[in-house]
Amino acid sequence: MSKPLAIVAGAGPGLGQTVVSSFGQNGYTTIGLNRTLPNAAASTLALDLTSQSQTMTRLRELFCTHGVPELVVHNTAKLVISPFENTSIEEFEETWRAMVLSAVNLAKVVMPAMAKAGGGTFIISGATASLRGGKNFSAFASAKAGLRALAQSLAREYGPKGVHVIHVILDGIVDTETSRAMHGLDASRMLKPADLASIYLALAKQPKSTWTHELDLRPMGEPF
Repeated sequence: MSKPLAIVAGAGPGLGQTVVSSFGQNGYTTIGLNRTLPNAAASTLALDLTSQSQTMTRLRELFCTHGVPELVVHNTAKLVISPFENTSIEEFEETWRAMVLSAVNLAKVVMPAMAKAGGGTFIISGATASLRGGKNFSAFASAKAGLRALAQSLAREYGPKGVHVIHVILDGIVDTETSRAMHGLDASRMLKPADLASIYLALAKQPKSTWTHELDLRPMGEPF
């Protein structure tokens, strides 16, 4: 039998590519989707998820080849750190499009298909900003909060149809070369992509009698 399909939207360097690799090593045919292709990216397709027509066309092609996905991860992000008065309307809109609109376009295609096929898992990567807006994070926080609300609505609508919707709050900095350079944190105080991928896999295997909707993850010692 062919392997079930997993789709990782936002399959850039770091967490996205790690999730693609981890799922592929654990029984899934895994396809990553990203606006641009990372260097040496395996099984990743270039796709602008803010385009409804592109998203619909490409995903339906994948369904024809691999079947309806059993596992979908939405991991797209656009980080804007700027005082509110210096944050342009264009930056607010671009941030919303990159995170919320991309999730809407993705869900429009995969949620009805998974429900019709009998179920599946849809995981959304959130952030500390999903719960509270910090200074200089007005664009990012407002989009992440909107994404969390979208996840709640999707869970209530599609949960009874067998689709497990999960919002994972990443309450910390994901350990990548870029984030190390930006934040100057000790690696021991950062979220490890491989560990996060293992949690995502475990969530996808939860029995229907014990579904998690929201889960917060943070490194040991991280204040909250």
